[in-house]
Amino acid sequence: MDMNRQDRAQAAYEAAVMHFVQGETMESIARRLSVSRSTVSRLISEAKDTGLVQVAIHPPQAAASELQNTIGEMFNVGVKVVPVPFGVNEARRLNAVAQVAAITVSNLMKPDTVIGVAWGNTIASLVDHLVPRPARGSIAVQLNGAANASTTGIPYAGSLMEQFGKSFGSAVQHFSVPAFFDFAETRDALWRERSISAVRAIQQKADIALFGIGSMTSKSPSLVYSGGYLSFDEIRELREDGVVGDICTVLLRGDGSWEDLEINSRASGPTPTDLQRIPQRIGVVSGTDKIAATVAALRAGVITDLVIDEDSAELLHAFVQRSSNYPLENS
Repeated sequence: MDMNRQDRAQAAYEAAVMHFVQGETMESIARRLSVSRSTVSRLISEAKDTGLVQVAIHPPQAAASELQNTIGEMFNVGVKVVPVPFGVNEARRLNAVAQVAAITVSNLMKPDTVIGVAWGNTIASLVDHLVPRPARGSIAVQLNGAANASTTGIPYAGSLMEQFGKSFGSAVQHFSVPAFFDFAETRDALWRERSISAVRAIQQKADIALFGIGSMTSKSPSLVYSGGYLSFDEIRELREDGVVGDICTVLLRGDGSWEDLEINSRASGPTPTDLQRIPQRIGVVSGTDKIAATVAALRAGVITDLVIDEDSAELLHAFVQRSSNYPLENS
C-alpha cells in the first residue's frame, strides 16, 4: 500500500477508530480500507506509536479504592493501586505496575514540562510502556549519576533517558557523574563546574520527578546494591546503621532519616530536601519486599504520587498500622 506520510497518518487514524471505537475486526477493517490484514496491524501500531491512540487504565474500584484512600490519607499522597492476579510472578507484577505508571507519566507530559528521571530497574521497565505524545519544549533530565568503578553507566542510563526524548520529543540532559563519589570534596568541586552546574540547574526546575524505590532487603536487590556501586563493607555498615533503601541513590533509614549518613555527602542524586522542591514526585513500587524502603520514602516526604501493586499496598497498610508510633514527615 503506497501512501505519502499524510495519507498514511489518516489511514492509521481511521483504522484505530474502527478498531478501538467501533470494535471492528482486523479482517473487516482490511476489507473497508482495501488493504491486507498485516497492513491494518501496522497502521494500528503506528497510531499507538504516534500518539493517535491514548490508553487509560482504571483499576476495579471495589478492589483498589479503599486501599488507595486509606494509604493516601495516611501519608497525604495520591495513590494508584494496580490490581495483580493471585500468585503472579515478579516479572508480570513489575510489568503491570510499569504500564500504569508509564500511562500516568505520559498523561502528564505537556509542552515545556521538565521531568527529572532517576535510573533503576523499575524505571527501565517503565520506559518500554511510555505512550508517545508531542510535548514541545519539554526536557527530560537525569537526576542521579550512574558511573561506578567498573562502568560509566552511560549506555544504561543513556538509553533510558533517550526513550523519553523519543516518546515526547523532549530535549535530553544527561548527568555523567558517579552515582557515589569517593570523596565529598570531589563532589563539591565538581558541582562548581559550569557544565555540571548547568544540568543541576535544570534538575532544580523540574515539574515532575520520577523514581523507583531502591531496597536493601528485596529478594532481587536493587541495582544500587548489586551493580558494584557499594562495597560489601559499605553495605554491611549501612545495614547496621538502619538503612533500608534509597531514592535516587540517596540512602534512607527506616524512619525516613538521611541527613547524618556520611555516604549521602558523596551521593550524586537529589536529597529529600531537594526533591521536596519539585511539585509532583512519582514513586513507583513493585514487589512486596520493598515495603520498608517505601515507608522510609513516604516518611521522608519525597513522594506526592505513589503507584504500587495491590499486594504491596496491602502489606504497606499493615506495616504502617503496626509501626504507627513514627511521626509522618508530610502529614
